[in-house]
Amino acid sequence: MTLDNYNLEFARMPGAMPAYRADVNAIEWVAACRHAREEGGGLVALWGSERAAGFAAHAALATGSGLVIVTMPLAKERPEYPGIEEIFPAANRMQRAAFDLIGILAQGSADRRPWLRHAAWSANAFPLRSDFNAVRDHETGVDRYAFVPVAGDGVHEIPVGPVHAGTIEPGHFRFSIIGERVLRLEERLGYKHKGIEKRFAGMTLVDGARLAARVSGDSTAAYGWAYAMAVEGLCRIALPARALWLRALLLERERIANHLGDLGFIGNDAGLSFGLAQFSLLKENMLRLNAALFGHRYLMDAIVPGGVACDIAQGGMAQMLVEADEIEKTVTLLKSIYDEHSGLQDRLLDCGTVAPPLAAQLGLRGLAGRASGQAFDLRVQFPPEPYDRLDVRMAKSQAGDVAARVAVRFEEVFESLRLMCKIIESMPSGGVRATPGVIPPNASGVGWVEGWRGDVLVAIDTGADGRIARCHAHDPSWQNWPLIEHAVINNIVPDFPLINKSFNLSYSGQDL
Repeated sequence: MTLDNYNLEFARMPGAMPAYRADVNAIEWVAACRHAREEGGGLVALWGSERAAGFAAHAALATGSGLVIVTMPLAKERPEYPGIEEIFPAANRMQRAAFDLIGILAQGSADRRPWLRHAAWSANAFPLRSDFNAVRDHETGVDRYAFVPVAGDGVHEIPVGPVHAGTIEPGHFRFSIIGERVLRLEERLGYKHKGIEKRFAGMTLVDGARLAARVSGDSTAAYGWAYAMAVEGLCRIALPARALWLRALLLERERIANHLGDLGFIGNDAGLSFGLAQFSLLKENMLRLNAALFGHRYLMDAIVPGGVACDIAQGGMAQMLVEADEIEKTVTLLKSIYDEHSGLQDRLLDCGTVAPPLAAQLGLRGLAGRASGQAFDLRVQFPPEPYDRLDVRMAKSQAGDVAARVAVRFEEVFESLRLMCKIIESMPSGGVRATPGVIPPNASGVGWVEGWRGDVLVAIDTGADGRIARCHAHDPSWQNWPLIEHAVINNIVPDFPLINKSFNLSYSGQDL
């Protein structure tokens, strides 16, 4: 792959996925981002790292050729790089987080408010730097975050969170309203920051797999596969075919279980508690079978570098086929109830709309993106084995409202059930785990997997000792949270829980 106007050649990264990388200067950094945007691509992730000679800024870009990673080396003093939020608006929060964590500054950014710091560490201290001292640099003080004010006759503010009455994770939502109509919503997240990226440093590639699976508890298969893909690429590990098919099976089971849970909670938030009861029962039965067959309800540690942790006997395959038939019949009935329930449809239709042009401009990802006309699914565009033989049918809509996100979920449940059955029926024989290869020093690997919420990325760099020097995990919630601020405008305050649940984004998955 090349960026012809700049004579810039991208090197192919090892691994089954089409991924390329290049070190760039400031002009090439911006040009690569513009090129990706112009050909319909998007920003997958942006992060920073520390090097012996200074620092570096990294951007992962989705392009028609695959994943492109551009790295811009930065000086030790005044590490700055061109901000790209005018090209990709979703970059803003990532740039702010990169500054909070490692101190690299995006030039030209209009919004430099802290995103992750929350007065938990000193303003001139950066947790991902090698000289950071958690005891010395700890700071307890008042966090005076500059929320954007909205003024006018009859305008009021409603602050919600960060601590909520339910069991959801912490996040602050500040509504500016007239009556019950929402004029503006501003989010503040980062309350779940837990130092995962710092914890990765110095770990072995094998031990790091357990931490990667715990980045986001509802996406353990997606993160496990993305991490394993990165390790297998940099170590050049060839996987047994059966292991790849079992990974696809695990990923689809994770997708089904999450959609079942969300369909129930969306119904409940719209006043149909019957839906919550029915979908919760389906999800619970599925999680119990996960525990019986794979050792964990949420498939924790089932995917490991080199393959999968355990095989499944024929009896287990038969159980999953019976389960798939039962789920399909019940979900078909529940879909007809949801579709015909006038009170429910009145809440879902034209609620929380994200029009396709806005979704494209702001980079909406995953199922929410597909519900707003963004036809992107890694299982279709860049299918890893065995998806290249499964002919995935992408669910999508142009409507962009809560009803569309519900419809996409229903379609994806049915499609994942079909895929699960096809995987089981086509499962090859053989081993399920390859012998780990030689771990190269100072090497890089990347994994990119379509999780149930959207595309998950894991990028790994090893040090001179072959251990992890830097591991960056990226959740699609980074791109999607800002869209909720737009989706809620001109809706009423009581619709916010419904709109929020229709996206069901991760708090802790992005607060690393």
